[in-house]
Amino acid sequence: MRSAAIISKPQKPELAKILTELTAWLAERNFGFFLDEESAAYLPGTVGVARPDLPQQNPDIVIVLGGDGTLLAAARAFAHTGTPLLSVNLGSLGFLTEVPISDLYLTLDAWCAGSARIDQRSMMQAQLLREGKSIRKWDALNDVVLAKGTIARMGDFTIQIDGQLVATFRADGVIIATPTGSTAYTLAAAGPILMPSVNAMVVTPICPHLLTLRPIVVPGESTITVRVDGVPNQTYLTVDGQEAVELEVGDQVYLCRSKFSVNLVRLHQNGLFNVLRSKLKWGER
Repeated sequence: MRSAAIISKPQKPELAKILTELTAWLAERNFGFFLDEESAAYLPGTVGVARPDLPQQNPDIVIVLGGDGTLLAAARAFAHTGTPLLSVNLGSLGFLTEVPISDLYLTLDAWCAGSARIDQRSMMQAQLLREGKSIRKWDALNDVVLAKGTIARMGDFTIQIDGQLVATFRADGVIIATPTGSTAYTLAAAGPILMPSVNAMVVTPICPHLLTLRPIVVPGESTITVRVDGVPNQTYLTVDGQEAVELEVGDQVYLCRSKFSVNLVRLHQNGLFNVLRSKLKWGER
């Protein structure tokens, strides 16, 4: 019997109706289903599963109801499994969650019939080293950011690519993004837009104190090292805008392409330019 995991954004009142209909649709088609604790809260009497434990249920598909942030959390939870994710946009922007709620069941039917499109997105691995020891590792779908917190002071950073010195500079921080993440924070920091299929990463300084320092696109096989040479209080490494670790002077962050990827279920071919036009008014005068 096939099964589905359901992950939902909290504090969305419309989810009570959506989840009631969705679980009934799955049950009618002999699907087992597992709800995360956020989803279960909308259905009285339903026991949810903690998100980190959902991959252990081995679902055939993950249905994500929310915005891009909900999808990013689901992507990291299922990064090691390759399970396809069907992301339904209930947020305001929806760069990644392209499927509208009106297409939910059409997309599910297409996936069941084997005719849905699978949009594969590369991930990036980040490793934090402190005093030569690995502190933590992450796999990110969007980006890894080193940036100051509440104090209006710049930090000092050194970047190397494949062991070669790129620059030592002062800035508010540094963004290292995947092609998927090129339309997120790095875009606001004047970084380039990359097609999701491009095998590359983008390094973007945040408000650097050098007029000559610009974002750089590097091959996907490269290894990027960012060393923290000086930081004000409350400077953090942030993964996909959701997980954070406070940084110390001398910390090094190693970044490279992850061996894992995220498989997004689409009804139609990826519409990056449609999203750019509709969400950011790209190309309009």
